[in-house]
Amino acid sequence: MKPYIVEPDLNGEGLHIGIVRARFNEEIGLAQQEACLDELIKLGVDPQDITVFSVPGALEIGVAIIQMAETTEFDALIALGAVVRGETYHFEVVSNESASAIARVSIGTGLPIANGILTVENEAQAQARVEEKGRDCARAAVEMANLLALLEPSDEEFDDEDEDFDDEN
Repeated sequence: MKPYIVEPDLNGEGLHIGIVRARFNEEIGLAQQEACLDELIKLGVDPQDITVFSVPGALEIGVAIIQMAETTEFDALIALGAVVRGETYHFEVVSNESASAIARVSIGTGLPIANGILTVENEAQAQARVEEKGRDCARAAVEMANLLALLEPSDEEFDDEDEDFDDEN
């Protein structure tokens, strides 16, 4: 007996994708956004089905994505930006709290969110990773949106016995 193996589905046709990009370290965020948009389109997402918002910084991404998630208009979200280490503890706070917010929203809403917020030591590290991270987030968002759609229960799974139960109450 062989296991049933579900292969990744990277077909973006028909998906609605939301992107939130932090403007702090904007050059990095814009390069990520460009790579992400290019990849989404290559995967078949219609450009008209992509919505991009920008927020001041990585800490503001959480509040934007929760509002986007609650609209139920999106199949997946993508968070883009960069936190570059400075001389203070603020780097750790922003890195940890932005990642935590993204994870909480995703788990709490059941909406896949690709976390593309780079956390790097310097601008050179960010530049070395920016395009690949943008493309990775596009692929992750499409794959996870398709996986969750596959796992979503269909109305056919409820039979007449469920209806009879409701009639008895």
